[in-house]
Amino acid sequence: MADARLRASCLCGSSRTAFGKNRMVSAPFQRDEVRVKIHASFALLAIASALTAADPVEPLNFNLYMQGKYVYERNCIVCHGPRGDGNGEMSPTLSPKPRSFREGMFKFRTTPHGMLPTDDDLRRTITRGLSGTAMGMFSHLSSEEVDAVITYVKSFSRRWRKAENHSPAVSLPPPPAWFKKPVDIKVHAQSGQKLFATNCAACHGEKADGKGPAAMALKDIWGLPAAPSDLRLPHPRCGDSPADIFRVLATGLNGTPMVSFDKVLTEEQRWDIIAHLMSIRLPSGPVLGASPPTSQ
Repeated sequence: MADARLRASCLCGSSRTAFGKNRMVSAPFQRDEVRVKIHASFALLAIASALTAADPVEPLNFNLYMQGKYVYERNCIVCHGPRGDGNGEMSPTLSPKPRSFREGMFKFRTTPHGMLPTDDDLRRTITRGLSGTAMGMFSHLSSEEVDAVITYVKSFSRRWRKAENHSPAVSLPPPPAWFKKPVDIKVHAQSGQKLFATNCAACHGEKADGKGPAAMALKDIWGLPAAPSDLRLPHPRCGDSPADIFRVLATGLNGTPMVSFDKVLTEEQRWDIIAHLMSIRLPSGPVLGASPPTSQ
């Protein structure tokens, strides 16, 4: 037994023990262990400092984050997945595929092309939904719950930690006054049809039905087919109003071939194209639960 103790002490570098002769931990070994713990503590502090330095935009509100996690798991995880990668349980059955939050790429924004959306942009998508997709209107969520789930969604991508990915919303003008005059709309729509043929038909098709000659080859940054929208639909994914369409023309759709036309077309030209699209919009179908029209 004594020989075993001696051998153990020698392996540790000393015959003296740190806690008495009946303990088998040597003083040098204890000092080494303390050094490791100290180094580990400094390493953790360094990591925390790095994270803080990398996230100068908005410090994490831990309570809001945890509440957002709860809201996400009750409402979003089935489509967007536990990792926020769009691979939820329902994902294989859905078209289009649910958005992956891990790349920090969001289509519907008021910020310049390539930039992250504002909280109001995310709030609009959550509460209004996206027509033609499985993304419904989560209007049952309270304002606090929406703020919380926005905080949680941001945790999936490191892009939110870098100030260069953030930008204020761009200034979007209101629709021109002539949108209220059917005669003027017709004139602007004729001009818009020519502009559409030159700038949009390659992808969206001459009839704006999404069947342009380049449509089949288009892919998004995830490598998935990026079929151009049928712009005749009564409820475009971006929203129904002329201002919603103008927002897309001004900012583009991140992660897709739809770029911003802010530097390509003037404001007047974009409104003319929108007038053309409004003039060929298909009638809206009956709304589930709506009251039938009364006879006159």
